[in-house]
Amino acid sequence: MKKVALTALVLVLGLAACEKKTETTVDNNTVTTENTVGLDTNVAVDAGNAADNALDATTQAAGDVGNATANGLNATANVVANK
Repeated sequence: MKKVALTALVLVLGLAACEKKTETTVDNNTVTTENTVGLDTNVAVDAGNAADNALDATTQAAGDVGNATANGLNATANVVANK
């Protein structure tokens, strides 16, 4: 009877030890996943900011081309008017 009780006690303690390790592993995996998701979110935000900056630069460049075109047309009109 003592052997059965001792065996049962060892099994219970072994399971308890495994459960703690499993909980720790799950906690560690959860933190790792949360950190990875956080990094992925930061990368997405950075990419969005880069896209916004590129769009702003393209808009500015298009405006500059429009202004240069208008200036060229005005200069041509002035040359024609002064001939």
